[in-house]
Amino acid sequence: MSVVLACDLGSTSFRAALVGEDGTTRAQHVIGMTTQADSSGRAEIDPALWWNALCDSVEALAVAAPDDFTGIAAIAISGITRSQVLVDTAGEAIAPAILWNDTRASETLATLVAQCPPEHPETAGLNAFHPLARLFWLKAAHPDLFARVRHVFDPKDYLNFRLTGAVVSDPVSLARLLAAAVTPASSGITLFDAAGLSSTLIPAMREPVSVMGRITAGHGGALSRLAGAPVVTMANDTWASVVGLGAMRPGFGYNLSGTTEVLGLVSADIATAEGLLTVDWREGLTQLGGPSQSGGDTLAWLLALLGATNRNAAGTLKTLLAAPRDADPVLFLPYLQGERVPYWDTALRGALVGLNRRHRAVDLAYAVMEGVGFLNRIVLERAEAAAARPVSEIRFGGGGSANPRWCQIKADILDRPISVIDHGEVGLLGAAIAAFTAIGRFASLVEAQERLVRVRTIYAPEARNHAEYDRLFALFRDTEAALVPISRRLAGWRGGERA
Repeated sequence: MSVVLACDLGSTSFRAALVGEDGTTRAQHVIGMTTQADSSGRAEIDPALWWNALCDSVEALAVAAPDDFTGIAAIAISGITRSQVLVDTAGEAIAPAILWNDTRASETLATLVAQCPPEHPETAGLNAFHPLARLFWLKAAHPDLFARVRHVFDPKDYLNFRLTGAVVSDPVSLARLLAAAVTPASSGITLFDAAGLSSTLIPAMREPVSVMGRITAGHGGALSRLAGAPVVTMANDTWASVVGLGAMRPGFGYNLSGTTEVLGLVSADIATAEGLLTVDWREGLTQLGGPSQSGGDTLAWLLALLGATNRNAAGTLKTLLAAPRDADPVLFLPYLQGERVPYWDTALRGALVGLNRRHRAVDLAYAVMEGVGFLNRIVLERAEAAAARPVSEIRFGGGGSANPRWCQIKADILDRPISVIDHGEVGLLGAAIAAFTAIGRFASLVEAQERLVRVRTIYAPEARNHAEYDRLFALFRDTEAALVPISRRLAGWRGGERA
């Protein structure tokens, strides 16, 4: 039985595994990642660290499972998106990669929007997280550096390029840049034109479930033994994880809880909603939803404040949640890093509201989990209203899905069954499914999902809890509305605002 090398490049780790045709993991290797960020809004990483992590993982897997390693039939890498790797004509990265949570483009956003035709369909979606806004800022802030840029890669595209030499991406990962390159009849110009940028920065497009090239000869170590192996184009980590959840089918909802959360619904029809991303996910399917800035990292922030370390965080949380709660709830606005979907506002700030003298750490932990759940509900309600149909089931994956209490909270807040998959690494499973499909082991992604994805647990919503959360959700929305003006004033504090 053949295996594929599946990789998942996340915000805080690089994961690689050898996965068999039955979906089982034969060997796995994980390498932690540290990004560079500061109060200026900078969030970066040296992309060479990603390449080193890939090479080190290949070495480790070759040692851990030598027989399976010789049977690798393909390699598939998914990775974080809305992150830009800038390379020159020689294919060398010329600067640290700009990561998904970098907000420096807010410095020049107003200028960019003023230059773009309002009738262009992508103009309304321009914000500090948009890749075009990032490129516009880079050109303004570092013109000499920008002059050397030949291609803009997503992280997984950069690794694929290092493996194969092919300048290729996919229309899922680069959806926003492709949308900015569209020439509407109304204005006759692209947003690239309006911004004074060239759309030739965009790599060639290939379908995610396709072979984009083969590993070239000349690599060192165990990687040299994979020369000639096909490399699958793939798409971003959300797309891969939804495949790994078995939710890349019409009528399914998905929720990925990692460092941040991603929630959306999958449909055969195209719909749009304020603040949500509509992305053609290929295979005749569209996703409506998108990534937030809140999630597991928000809970990790609280646990760190309470003295937990990375090593004992899970145990600390379990102990906290075993304690009784106070009768009075606490509301938590989870906007510790501004927010992407559905607000796209870097000025939003977090808040704990309703504290009393009896509240303890357990009450704060529940407030954080519920606050993220309420944000999920806002996204889901907008998506379902736009699609004119409710989802029948939400597939839940990522680190948060290992927390039964959080699973039940989400089911009760969203009033939808929450299904957890019998696989701890849905991103790796999704990459493996795409790889096996691309090389012809399965006729379609649908068939591969049906064969390889198995549900372990379903958390059904409890009517009494949902009714209580309905009341609390209304207060959550009122709290958001009341605190937005204060958030904006606090966000401008370092800029001189004191009134």
